[in-house]
Amino acid sequence: MTAEQAATGPGSAPSSVSSVPGGESEPEAVRRRAGGAESSRANRGWWDRNADEYQSEHGAFLGDARFVWCPEGLDEEEARLLGPASALAARDVLEIGAGAAQCSRWLAEQGARPVAVDLSHRQLQHALRIGDGRGGDLTFPLVEADARLLPFADGSFDLACSAYGALPFVADPVRVMSEVRRVLRPGGRWVFSVTHPFRWALPDEPGPEGLTVSASYFDRTPYVEQDESGAAVYVEHHRTVGDRVRDVVASGFRLLDLVEPEWPDHNRQEWGGWSPLRGKLIPGTAVFVCERD
Repeated sequence: MTAEQAATGPGSAPSSVSSVPGGESEPEAVRRRAGGAESSRANRGWWDRNADEYQSEHGAFLGDARFVWCPEGLDEEEARLLGPASALAARDVLEIGAGAAQCSRWLAEQGARPVAVDLSHRQLQHALRIGDGRGGDLTFPLVEADARLLPFADGSFDLACSAYGALPFVADPVRVMSEVRRVLRPGGRWVFSVTHPFRWALPDEPGPEGLTVSASYFDRTPYVEQDESGAAVYVEHHRTVGDRVRDVVASGFRLLDLVEPEWPDHNRQEWGGWSPLRGKLIPGTAVFVCERD
């Protein structure tokens, strides 16, 4: 899991850390409009405040060099959504919303040349802390940047990936995906995972109360946590499945596959609204496998 993972929204990406800065009052949860700049500013601050707790709580599950797509535990080692292992060697790979760069670290071990991008400075500090996962320094670049404006030349990468990074938290996902397309070479693959859109109709609870529809699946109004002055401190945006498909196509990609990982019997963890109970009954994650035309 990656850099923009938060737990408090109705769609709620996989985390369970607090969104309350130390000593401050609980933010107010509302549904209201939130533009691109406001969303970016709020989520950068949220992750800078919560990165330490997030890595402490979920670092063991994520591993130092493991590519996990979702709380269900779908692992790129077996899933190969980016392509066969033999195809990763010497490939330039962009990871968006990299957090502590666990996925990029795994890619580097396969012989790829990853670049890890994240909005949060504090998350990238954790990537430096972990290093190469074996006591050495990190072997690939870290870049602090907004996914809506990637600081790379056209055609810089062969592959791009994002495990719960950026897309659930931006007001303009087509802008992000258009940027991804720009920096990919022709035929490049783009794979990203997000909270399954169906989850937005349900409460973000791991128990039975999380199985009852409580909101409209079609309500795209953003979920916002705001402080006493009304300033957003966390923002999450909802897209339906159809919206996501249309965003992919509008950005110049071809959709190759839509993966809905099933909850495995061996996974007994609860992670925010993700749990064995809910996972056995409803989808929690959607993984979109795309190719640049």
